[in-house]
Amino acid sequence: MNGMLTLDQLSDLVSEGEIDTVVMAMPDMQGRLVGKRMAAPFFLDTGVHETHACNYLLTVDTDMEPVPGYKAASWAQGYGDFALKPDLSTLRRVPWLPGTALVICDTVDHNGEDVPHAPRSILKKQLKRVAAMKMKAFMASELEFYLFDDSYESAHEKRYRDLKTPNWYIEDYHIFATSKEEGIMRAIRTGLEGAGIPVENSKGEWGPGQEEINVRYAEALEMADRHTVLKNGIKEIAWLHGKAVTFMAKWNYELAGSSCHIHMSLWDEKAKAAHFFEEKSEPHGMSELCQNFLAGQLRHARELTYFLAPTVNSYKRFVDGSFAPTNIVWSNDNRTAGFRMCGREKSLRIECRIGGADLNPYLAYAALLAAGVAGVEQKLSLEPEFSGDAYGGAGIPSLPKNLRDALTELEKSDTLRAALGEDVVEHYLHTGRWEQKEYERRVTDWELLRGFERG
Repeated sequence: MNGMLTLDQLSDLVSEGEIDTVVMAMPDMQGRLVGKRMAAPFFLDTGVHETHACNYLLTVDTDMEPVPGYKAASWAQGYGDFALKPDLSTLRRVPWLPGTALVICDTVDHNGEDVPHAPRSILKKQLKRVAAMKMKAFMASELEFYLFDDSYESAHEKRYRDLKTPNWYIEDYHIFATSKEEGIMRAIRTGLEGAGIPVENSKGEWGPGQEEINVRYAEALEMADRHTVLKNGIKEIAWLHGKAVTFMAKWNYELAGSSCHIHMSLWDEKAKAAHFFEEKSEPHGMSELCQNFLAGQLRHARELTYFLAPTVNSYKRFVDGSFAPTNIVWSNDNRTAGFRMCGREKSLRIECRIGGADLNPYLAYAALLAAGVAGVEQKLSLEPEFSGDAYGGAGIPSLPKNLRDALTELEKSDTLRAALGEDVVEHYLHTGRWEQKEYERRVTDWELLRGFERG
């Protein structure tokens, strides 16, 4: 694929002076790339095996604040090292950065074993369960974000208020409106393609300046890597163009939130036959496997919501009549449902519409797979399809209303504790509780506007 590199190709490019820097990076708990920039000759000599990083990287919050109370790493334990071991199948050029290649790394301990609470490790564990069923999981992320004419620096100076978007009206599917943004969106599409990420399309979304970008589906680990490189790349390309973007689930109370819809299906281990479709099967050609898998996701949706909506802000996106789901139902080609069946025959797939653009793809994919596999193992029966407007559906289960409720659901989930591991679930519960605590002790603009004079 264009942009992807073998080690021999990298070596040749280094010898020719075309590549001088290799970024070695791992996904952190927030789904960001963290790591080191290596001199390319040193990477080929030593970094190709591993490099070291402080293990606090999986115990910090968004502000890189070391969070107390983790079992995995702490001041008391001295914040030692773990190793970043490059997965050479992810080696690629970064065409928007001169002379640069990137490789995504697994996070391993001093014995070379995957660190269990590392996001990539968590997904790989669930993919082993799928492989034991002699299948492969294929996924795709549909990412939305807002584009601003302000730079990151000016947005920060404005305290992220009164920012200018390229358009001032709804631009969903609007060609003329998105022509105003095509300078940077074309750079994003061609840049990602040059980094080995096959882009299908981009489009305007519901909010002014809101964009959606779609890339071709892939095996789940590869797709999670693509998602992470894509998100980092969009930020870097925006910065290079003097623009800013945000992947917040809800950056403005008055505007539509930004989602990350996740498409998924299971295929045989050689990726030649789809297991979700069965001709003449009802409903909609869904095989028994597909129905069991979806039934598991529906049953455990409240328990896994934290991994789809990991911040306080995430829950402000869940608004009735906003194309963000609020209830846990499934339906065929119905955008009001939390889970939508899409496609036909071999393209038949489940679309989970719950996740926001702020999710970590490794954690979200792992949780959805864990729930789906549980449904298959228990042969859960699929509830009847919901028809109509799911926002107005009476007597159907709703998503957690806030982060606190989502953490409570995760805490009592025997299914996710068994699938992900007790220590892993406790690690991320601690992460979520810190997020909630940090929010609760802050004074917001809303409180000042309401209470400064009138309170």
